[in-house]
Amino acid sequence: MGNSPYDFVINHRDSDLKGINGCIHRTFFAEDFIYFIEALKHIYTEMGGMEPVFARYQTSDSLQPAIHEFRRIFFELPHNARTERHVSDPFKGSAAKKINMFLRWMVRRDDRGVDFGLWASVSPSILSCPLDVHSGNVARKLGLLNRKQSDAKAVSELDKVLRSMDREDPVKYDFALFGLGVFEGY
Repeated sequence: MGNSPYDFVINHRDSDLKGINGCIHRTFFAEDFIYFIEALKHIYTEMGGMEPVFARYQTSDSLQPAIHEFRRIFFELPHNARTERHVSDPFKGSAAKKINMFLRWMVRRDDRGVDFGLWASVSPSILSCPLDVHSGNVARKLGLLNRKQSDAKAVSELDKVLRSMDREDPVKYDFALFGLGVFEGY
């Protein structure tokens, strides 16, 4: 991909993909990576990009339906079923941590440059906290989350609490929850 992943995704030829083989990272294989390149090309050339997909399917209070629709669109092309495990679906119970984290980076803007805030058509007020073991454990210890599993229902529960604390920027608490869990062992 060089230093231009977008250009590569949009302009690659089949011959550019031939040298990709083997295991890339743990359970993510060459065929998964190649499919991701093709699916992203489809989304950018046929759907106008990722931002319009998320903007089109967002609701007034959540991006979880948009994540579900993004996943559906992402897997419209012929693919190996095992590749689907690399893109979570909150409608199937997943906390969708990685996608929620990506959305945080793209939508939310902060003063420190952690969150890029490149997307203007999605409001930070409907972002969900990227829930993982660390942030979930801390949220439970602080009484912000009662659900024992870190799944889609827990994300919804935590959304309500964080939005009651800050309706405009509920995920600003994410780093604190994560950091207390990882760095302080809370």
